[in-house]
Amino acid sequence: MNQINSVCVYSASSTKIDAVYFQAAEALGRLLAGHRIRLINGAGNLGLMRSVADAVLKSGGEVTGVIPHFMVEQNWHHTGLTELIEVESMHERKQKMANLSDGIIALPGGCGTLEELLEIITWKQLGLYLNPIIVLNVNGFFDPLLEMFEKAIEENFMRQQHRDIWKVARTPEEAVELLYETPVIRKFAAI
Repeated sequence: MNQINSVCVYSASSTKIDAVYFQAAEALGRLLAGHRIRLINGAGNLGLMRSVADAVLKSGGEVTGVIPHFMVEQNWHHTGLTELIEVESMHERKQKMANLSDGIIALPGGCGTLEELLEIITWKQLGLYLNPIIVLNVNGFFDPLLEMFEKAIEENFMRQQHRDIWKVARTPEEAVELLYETPVIRKFAAI
């Protein structure tokens, strides 16, 4: 069983999405706090980013937000977090969030969330990130991406073993369980 003290959650900043996504984010936040897992996220003050952070905080947990200075200047940051870390760039933000985390959970989101998820999957494939990566497939949101991964494997752009880089959860409860249960595999790039 993995030692999980903190988890980075990638998620949407949109406020115009279906309530089912907000419910999943809030449930995930409560679970993280209940397991005494610190949330690491992008410190946004809108959408699922805010919902998961607020749920962690309301449940007695801790949240570290990492955000570029230019976003703070635009007042895009959550002002009630346990800790706010300002960085210079988006690249530095993603690196810092990964460095602080014992695992990743991706909630649904747009280009930013998808880009973060694909980058961390690539890092794990290369051995640059060793911790669990969980795709929380709320409402089947990630089905097209998962189908694309399968197509890449079928057409030999990826190997069969690369499926073990990420795990798919249907519920927040399953996502947290998978954080603890997913084995650390260090040799994806060599596969």
